[in-house]
Amino acid sequence: MKTLKDAGIGSTVKVVKLHGEGAVKRRIMDMGITKNTDVYIRKVAPLGDPMEVTVRGYELSLRKADAEMIEVM
Repeated sequence: MKTLKDAGIGSTVKVVKLHGEGAVKRRIMDMGITKNTDVYIRKVAPLGDPMEVTVRGYELSLRKADAEMIEVM
């Protein structure tokens, strides 16, 4: 299983599934990250947390813990 955290800088991936439960999953979905959405990885902080992505035309910063809950292909 490949997660958003494992995707390389400059790559575009498609969301396959969201893991997690309740409020955490709902917060990720509220940010626009849903199944079949394309996500472009713009940059990653030097220590890997957070990472900046482009989703649905806007930039978004995600923590490493949140990125691990997003399964991509």
